[in-house]
Amino acid sequence: MELIDPSVVQSALAGVFQPMLIVSILAGVLIGLVFGAMPGLTATAGVAITTPLTFGMGFEAAMALLLGIYCGGYYAGSIPAILLNTPGSPGNAATSLDGYKMALKGEADRALGLSILASVVGGVVSVLLLMTIAPFLATLALKFTSVEYAVFGLFGLTCVAAISGKSLIKGIIGAVLGMYLGLVGIDQVSGMQRLTFGMPQLMNGIPLLPALIALFALAEVLSRVTQQDDESHLPVQQRYSALSALRELLRHKWLTIKSSLIGTFIGILPGTGPTIAAWIAYGETSRSEKTDTELGHGSPRGVIAAESSNNAVTGGALVPLLTLGIPGDTVTAVLIGALLIQGITPGPSFIGDNPILFTQILVLLILAYLCVLVVAMASRRWLPHILSVPLPVLLPIIAVLCAAGGYSVNNLSFDVILIAVLGLAGFVLLRVGIPMAPIVLGLVLGPIIERNLRQAMTVHDMDFTVFVTRPISAVLLIATAFMIVWAWRRWSKA
Repeated sequence: MELIDPSVVQSALAGVFQPMLIVSILAGVLIGLVFGAMPGLTATAGVAITTPLTFGMGFEAAMALLLGIYCGGYYAGSIPAILLNTPGSPGNAATSLDGYKMALKGEADRALGLSILASVVGGVVSVLLLMTIAPFLATLALKFTSVEYAVFGLFGLTCVAAISGKSLIKGIIGAVLGMYLGLVGIDQVSGMQRLTFGMPQLMNGIPLLPALIALFALAEVLSRVTQQDDESHLPVQQRYSALSALRELLRHKWLTIKSSLIGTFIGILPGTGPTIAAWIAYGETSRSEKTDTELGHGSPRGVIAAESSNNAVTGGALVPLLTLGIPGDTVTAVLIGALLIQGITPGPSFIGDNPILFTQILVLLILAYLCVLVVAMASRRWLPHILSVPLPVLLPIIAVLCAAGGYSVNNLSFDVILIAVLGLAGFVLLRVGIPMAPIVLGLVLGPIIERNLRQAMTVHDMDFTVFVTRPISAVLLIATAFMIVWAWRRWSKA
């Protein structure tokens, strides 16, 4: 730990290991679990609501509470993703691809155990990187301009090959539909309205979380309602011990570490976040795990890759915040306000001027993840009992949760109508074999690619050669080309 002197660590630990701070962390984790597990209520909402309450607190207590919400909320989104196919947040959409399929096979306890351990490992790995090479990572992030972001978004689209199921063509169609939905709203360059049909509610585009709820949860509900061989119960859930989950995670230790590193790196890039991290890690898992024919159909590797990467964003997003004063994701954007309340201005001189405070943040993050481990492992035994509820009872409850979750995002009844329309459209697309995951991927990455591509062309006078003359962009283009060739060959052989 070249950045932290041992005496600084000792002082930081003395200030952190106090009973009230541990209680604050635990309270934050519990709040984060509630906000993360309820569709429509994310960790960002939990931190935003709680931040004003920290005005009269000291630095340690305020950070303990908020970082507990941060870590707990990022993990908890996997709970409804696994049990109900309803991602608690956009970052958990990739988790539902395999987690929900595992639940349908009676392995919900196994999926939950792996998601808990992978989340904790991903978070701790990101903290260790934040502890040691934060300035280097921040410098690397500064080299990303609109050129690199555009190519990076294009590289992310190659994940379609991993989430298209049996038909790559249908996956590509889904991704194109998602990118088309991403065009809805005001054009940031010309200021013209696109595909809004005169509705002012669509001027800011289609909100991601209601779209996720509609395409994953409501479309699944409608599909199950129309099944002719409808079952009154889902399969009986098998018990899976925490020790067995730990052994399985150790068997996939390199996958866990690789996904954690991917999440950390993506976390340091402002404007990306856990959603992109999870999809990139999932796509990389599909490329490297060629023998895993269950990926996308209930593979534990998919859960491990998605959860370790999206939780690794927590530490990664703090890198630009603490070293440059630039938020890495939506939660750290809110955390800037919490730091300012404490009279602290994050920026290039923060670590040098406040080494003890910096170390305390690191320690609090690790303690928060340990609390997540304990609380989540203690509660996971009764969570799969949700799946024992008869489907005629469970499906209406999920539909109500979809409506409540969609309304809670912006407190707009229009979002509920939007969920109904997109859910019905998703149901029709499922009937013709179009998978939902590529649609969501296109909806996430489409606006990123368009915005940065147009900015890059404007800045560089419409010179397309800039994409191959800049080193990082050129490497990403080569990687994109490689992934396209690999995906096509794999699909052709299949």
